[in-house]
Amino acid sequence: MHENSTPHPLALGIDVGGSGIKGAPVDLVTGDFAAERKRIKTPAASTPQAVAEVLDELVDSFELPADVPIGVAFPAPMDHGVVRFIANLDKSWKGVNLPELVHDATGRRCTAVNDADAAGVGEQRYGAAKGVDGVVLVATLGTGIGSALIVDGVLVPNTELGHLEIDGHDAETRAADSAREREDLSWEKWAERLQRYFETVEMLLSPDLIVVGGGVSKHHEKYLPLLDLRATVVPATLRNAAGIVGAAALAASERPVRG
Repeated sequence: MHENSTPHPLALGIDVGGSGIKGAPVDLVTGDFAAERKRIKTPAASTPQAVAEVLDELVDSFELPADVPIGVAFPAPMDHGVVRFIANLDKSWKGVNLPELVHDATGRRCTAVNDADAAGVGEQRYGAAKGVDGVVLVATLGTGIGSALIVDGVLVPNTELGHLEIDGHDAETRAADSAREREDLSWEKWAERLQRYFETVEMLLSPDLIVVGGGVSKHHEKYLPLLDLRATVVPATLRNAAGIVGAAALAASERPVRG
C-alpha cells in the first residue's frame, strides 16, 4: 500500500488442484499477492461439498472485507460456471455450478474459470502479455498442453488446443513437456516438435504473441530460440502465481466472463 493513497482494490484468487488448494488476496492494480499465499491439501474424497468446506476455510483465513470477490481457477472446462467434466477430482463434480457452490459456502460473489484460462488472463493482465493487443495465446507445457486464447483483452474460454490432432497424433502426447521427459528428448529434438505444434496453431489462429508457460519455461533459453514462427514467442513470467492472479482479475472484472 502506498502512502497518501487509497488502498488498492483486492480480489481473492484460488487455484484448485488435484493435490492442493492454494489461494491469496491479489492487489488488482499491481497483480501482486496482498498477503502470503496459503495452501490446504485437497481432500482425499474430493467431492464438491468437501472442497467447498476447504474453500470456506481458506477464505476465512484471510479475514477480508465482505465485498471482496472470489475467483476460482478450476481443473476442468467450465460452461458459464458449470463443470462440464472432470479428470483430477471426484466424478460427482460433473454438472456442478461452481460459483453457486462457493457462494453458498462463503457468502461471497464468485467467478469460476478453467485453470489454464486463469493462468492466461494472469499473464495478459500482469505478466508477459501485459499491454499487448490482438490475439494472444498462452500455452502451458506440462503433463499436457494447456491453452488460453485472449483477443484484444477478452478471454475466449475453454480452448483445448493441446488436443489438436497433428500428423495423426493428439498434439500434447508428442509436444508436452511430459513427452520430452518420457522419451528423453534433447532440447533440439523437442523444439522440432514444438515448432510443428506452434506452426499449426499459427496457421489456424494467427496469434500476435505466444506466451509459453509451465515449469519448463524456466529453461526457455534452451528451446524457445530454436523456434521459427511469425508470432513473437516469450516465456511466461508469473509462473505458479498465474492461476491465482488471473482468477482474481476475472472475479473483479466489470466485463462479464463466460467461464
